[in-house]
Amino acid sequence: MNNTSKSLTRKIVTFGATALGVTLTCFAINSSALAQDEDMTFFITSAGPGKGGDLGGLEGADAHCATLAAAAGSELTNWRAYLSVSAIIDRSGDQPKVIPGVNARDRIGSGPWHNANGVLIANGVDELHTDANPINKETGLDENGNTVNARGDKPNRHDILTGSTPHGQYSTAGGDTTCAGWTSSAEGSAIVGHHDRLGLSDDRHMVSWNSAHGSAGCSAEDLPKTGGDGLFYCFYAGE
Repeated sequence: MNNTSKSLTRKIVTFGATALGVTLTCFAINSSALAQDEDMTFFITSAGPGKGGDLGGLEGADAHCATLAAAAGSELTNWRAYLSVSAIIDRSGDQPKVIPGVNARDRIGSGPWHNANGVLIANGVDELHTDANPINKETGLDENGNTVNARGDKPNRHDILTGSTPHGQYSTAGGDTTCAGWTSSAEGSAIVGHHDRLGLSDDRHMVSWNSAHGSAGCSAEDLPKTGGDGLFYCFYAGE
């Protein structure tokens, strides 16, 4: 090969590499843009209402989700807190009456759900409650796209109120598992999950995003004792 041919070959290779680099860069930018274009339909509250496990019931918790989402710039309105409420037996009358429980998984719509950065959390309810669920410290963001303090951070805020079993249903284990239906800021307890998937051990419940253990109580002073701060998950339930 003569010098002219070699020079031409080098120019072609250089041009090809440059074009490939531009293409890959554009692809990365477009992929990022696509992710950013996804509306936020899932977040962890940056703060609770301020009364421990008393969230104002399910209605109050839903309203808190909507308020935080709106403050963050979301135009979506039908937000639901991922919270269960246990069934109870009302014995105040002549005949006992069962007041049905509420399952968190039945409250949040059908998906799909993305965090504030456009990252897919789950395509639907069933996928959300499988090992494919990617919620962790990097993806379990608040409504402003910020990470939530996890195990190892100070203060630890990884206890997320759910009142739920791993399948997103209310617990039938007995005792209070939902801070009296999310109305108690004193006595009681609530099942919490670990958004960072970390705990005192690698046991499956300790690394559960929605059903790790019970809280030390329901007051704003008790929740931090196990690493909580009255935070909970919010999902857009659709129109």
